[in-house]
Amino acid sequence: MKAVRQKEKGPQKQQQRVSMEGSAEGYPSEVIEIVGRHGVAGEVTQVRCKVLAGFDKDKIIRRNVKGPVIVGDILMLKETEMEALPIR
Repeated sequence: MKAVRQKEKGPQKQQQRVSMEGSAEGYPSEVIEIVGRHGVAGEVTQVRCKVLAGFDKDKIIRRNVKGPVIVGDILMLKETEMEALPIR
């Protein structure tokens, strides 16, 4: 015998989490330079990116990215205040 879920009747309210700056998904930033790779197996790429929207618009910051990335990619950053430490 299968259990069947019944849909709730009435309007469903979707609550969206909004930060102080007003962005729920993040802040878009464009990769302008690949600084280098680090980590035990080189799995993390350090990039310099330019923030395209938000309070820190046009700010260039250094971030660590896991996964494939090339110059011109758009990253969605959850926050733009912190910057990654430089590779030694």
